[in-house]
Amino acid sequence: EVLNAFLAQFYDDKPVPKQILLSETVEEQELLALAFSEKAGHKVAISVPQRGEKRDLVDHVAANAREAHGRKLAETSSQARLLAGLAETFKLPYQPRRIEIYDNSHIMGTNAVGGMVVAGPEGFVKGQYRKFNIKSTDITPGDDFGMMKEVMTRRFARLIKEEGLPDRSIADTGAEAADLPFPAWPDVILIDGGQGQMTAVRAILEELGITDQVVAIGAAKGADREAGRERFFMRGIPDFSLPPRDPVLYFVQRLRVEAHRFA
Repeated sequence: EVLNAFLAQFYDDKPVPKQILLSETVEEQELLALAFSEKAGHKVAISVPQRGEKRDLVDHVAANAREAHGRKLAETSSQARLLAGLAETFKLPYQPRRIEIYDNSHIMGTNAVGGMVVAGPEGFVKGQYRKFNIKSTDITPGDDFGMMKEVMTRRFARLIKEEGLPDRSIADTGAEAADLPFPAWPDVILIDGGQGQMTAVRAILEELGITDQVVAIGAAKGADREAGRERFFMRGIPDFSLPPRDPVLYFVQRLRVEAHRFA
């Protein structure tokens, strides 16, 4: 019924093509074809292909539409809903209020920099973004492990010195959390990388004695580097992927894109 109404409205003020391929049969298909033919001044065929190239085309369009719809849902969902979804997906003890996302960058092997972006209940918190000019002379361009170690060590050593360790005995969620100041400590850190990167990050957190204070999640793209095929790595559970149109997946992708842009 929706498709039937859509076709009539859509072509009311647009040129009608000679062929229209549908994913579903509509009740007034023949009547529509007749009306379109008369309006266009040429024969218009409306069909629902069952196999072959035309069927593949319709399936491809449907997949694109579902993906665009998922992306739209992710963008329009409230941040709170996305954070709740993130907590559920990654089995977090409570809904995160501060997420830090890290990415490294350099220009033709020089000016190595680590970027940190921050997201919370109100979206991105740009006043909390930080950049770390890589100081170590031992790090060569492309040494992501070395860069990450320096960034993490500097970030958390300073945080411990300035803020002390966070009190995780109280879950900062719900109505009480809304009245609290924005936390200095992240609940979650998101790292661009797979198992190797996560092993290095965990070693740094252990060295600083904060493995129980922060949940670290690694996000690595698949072999073909395609967005949507990310695999996620966390301590204590096997790595996993999310369904391609999951709003939480789009949310994580947005976080990573912002970190990459900033770096």
